[in-house]
Amino acid sequence: MKWHRCGIVGVLGVVCVLASAPVARAQPVAPGTLIPKRFAAISDIVQREIALHHIPGAVIVVGGPNGVIYREAFGDRVVAPEHERLTPDTIFDLASLTKVVATTTAIMQLAEAKKLSLDDPVVKYWPDFGANGKSAITISQLLTHMSGLRPDLDAKANWQGNDAALARVVGERPVVPPGTRFAYSDINFIVLGELVRRVSGKPLETYATEKIFRPLEMTDTGFRPDSRAQSRIAPTDSPEGRLRWGSVQDPTAYRMGGVAGHAGLFSTADDLARFAEMIVAGGARGGARILLPATVKTMTEPRLLPGGIERGLGWDIASDYDSGMAAAFGPASFGHTGYTGTSLWIDAQTRTYLIILTSRLYPNDRGDVSKLRREVAEAVAHDSHAQSVLTGIDVLEEEQFAPLKGLRVGLLTNQTGRDREGRRTVDILAHAPDVRLVSLFSPEHGFDGDQNGKVATGMDAITGLPVYSLYGANRRPTPDMMTGLDAIVVDLQDAGVRFYTYATTVAYTMEEAAKLNIKVLILDRPNPIGKAGAKGPILEPGRESFTGYFPIPLQHGMTLGELETLFNGERHIGADLAVVAMRGYRPLSWYDETGLAWINPSPNLRSVKEAVLYPGVALVEGTNVSVGRGTATPFELVGAPWIEASALAAYLNGRGIAGVRFEEAVFTPDSDAYSGRLCAGVRIELLNRDEFDSPRLGLELAAALHRLYPSQFKLARVLGALGSAPAFSALEQGDDPSRIAAVWETQLRAFEELRAKYRLYR
Repeated sequence: MKWHRCGIVGVLGVVCVLASAPVARAQPVAPGTLIPKRFAAISDIVQREIALHHIPGAVIVVGGPNGVIYREAFGDRVVAPEHERLTPDTIFDLASLTKVVATTTAIMQLAEAKKLSLDDPVVKYWPDFGANGKSAITISQLLTHMSGLRPDLDAKANWQGNDAALARVVGERPVVPPGTRFAYSDINFIVLGELVRRVSGKPLETYATEKIFRPLEMTDTGFRPDSRAQSRIAPTDSPEGRLRWGSVQDPTAYRMGGVAGHAGLFSTADDLARFAEMIVAGGARGGARILLPATVKTMTEPRLLPGGIERGLGWDIASDYDSGMAAAFGPASFGHTGYTGTSLWIDAQTRTYLIILTSRLYPNDRGDVSKLRREVAEAVAHDSHAQSVLTGIDVLEEEQFAPLKGLRVGLLTNQTGRDREGRRTVDILAHAPDVRLVSLFSPEHGFDGDQNGKVATGMDAITGLPVYSLYGANRRPTPDMMTGLDAIVVDLQDAGVRFYTYATTVAYTMEEAAKLNIKVLILDRPNPIGKAGAKGPILEPGRESFTGYFPIPLQHGMTLGELETLFNGERHIGADLAVVAMRGYRPLSWYDETGLAWINPSPNLRSVKEAVLYPGVALVEGTNVSVGRGTATPFELVGAPWIEASALAAYLNGRGIAGVRFEEAVFTPDSDAYSGRLCAGVRIELLNRDEFDSPRLGLELAAALHRLYPSQFKLARVLGALGSAPAFSALEQGDDPSRIAAVWETQLRAFEELRAKYRLYR
């Protein structure tokens, strides 16, 4: 089933935050010696496709956090004049996998080294490229195929050689304005390959060998393979009856001499496993650091493009080119496919990778790998997700809705209320046996989670049930709304932050339900930043509000079920409350370590990365700065028209804040604070979330802005979110944020003792 990722623009956080633990090396394994029974379906799928003459053979490798778990070769490498069996060490023409294995990785390394910026126009490094309306095209637009350039150079024109190809690139004109339409283009990566040469001073072939392949011990990987290795190379195709064997199949790369940014790379499944292990481990393998973890996250997080396409930088996430692999692995996955029949797909949630290498164009140019890719991916993904956390709704389904039998039920939920198959909790309860769902309630941002400001009461178009807004005319359910109910079920994804309003909405609902003797049943979900634990100042008594229901820290480290149980007990609400606890949940885990698909809990929390940054960055949101709302990366930006980017970035980087760094940024929000106005400030790069203290970041941001811009920055507005007058007073007086944060520790220890009474998970 394909997950719909609502409005994801800029992880894995799906999208995509990758673990940094070491991963075991992919070792050559004899065929048939490492075949878990759960992967038995792979053999049947591949053998069927061979029998149908869709492929002559294939090498399949599956790896996980502990290295290779499946490695098998099937069929033939050569079919005439005599059959030669395919072996696991066969070298294949990778085709477009070149784009991610060599070119994208090289570009990201150069960006990481600050030798180029992804937001720079290409003409900064290649002035002639700007001819014919191309001067505005940026490097990031090339990486996401948003340049407006056509798919390939003219195949009918008479040209030969790398220089001739680059001259033709200069002569190209965008077919649509850059940045307006996704169009997959090999020209984009020809340009990127040339940028590697111009910026590094080395041809792509040399650079990739020195900086990527050799450090990763990818000894069988490179452009233009040595003829001495031909006994291990898979023939590629037979253009005009001539067998192509050891030279690149792509016509443009062939005419360029076999080396291009879009195609030309040859490799084995074992070498690709080493590369995949590096990506899974956050950019390092063994003693070789290829990319920083933050760079890997930036490269692989989803960007929503026109037409519903989702791409990373270089990497595919969900498009017409994913061959069904995205649907199989889900929204935290990414990869790439190659025209010759190759593919590499990585699931960041389970840290599983799948490599499929075939030579589908051999021997007759009529092969097809679409069904093979999809079905093998489904078999692998089904197993890799088998150990995912079961949320409250999943457990309730397994228990056959026992707590709700015979009851008339109201449901407080939004777009995050879904089971592990992606079905809405609304629909599940509407069809549950001996349960009568009669009304719906929604928190801030509405039933579909896509609204800002006050939300009106409405109706669910699918079930026809009324949806009572608890963020409009009323912030509590009224007696009329609850007439006839026996129970209110809650299924909401919380953000783990004190001032996130969902927890207060549930508490208010418990208060009103207690008055009418209506049961409350919470279907629990993970705290997305639970691994960070309890951090930040505790709300002072007397400062309670809709954005601070109870004296808890800024980050409370509890699931919604635990938190509401605490509220019920410590506030003496007296609600008849029960929590359907999750199964398989570890409280010290990030959301992307649960195996669950990320669904935006609110419009501007679009990834785990943004959820991690949110507690700190949102501390200054109530002031007169933009925090990136109205851009593709909310809570990753802080800026204002009156800020000097270089000064703020330099000051913050000089503070040595653990787990983050700051880059100069300029941006123009299209909504919210400073809508339509150019802002300058910083982009926050999350380097190590395990070392990061988000509330401390909030203090540092406030202190820096107050120090650098005392007459412009409205520091007084921080107090509401901070919730602590002593902490605010210290900020105002210019105390060092590290000393302010140290004061919280005693309070946090006391809170930990209170929290322990209400823990559901160990």
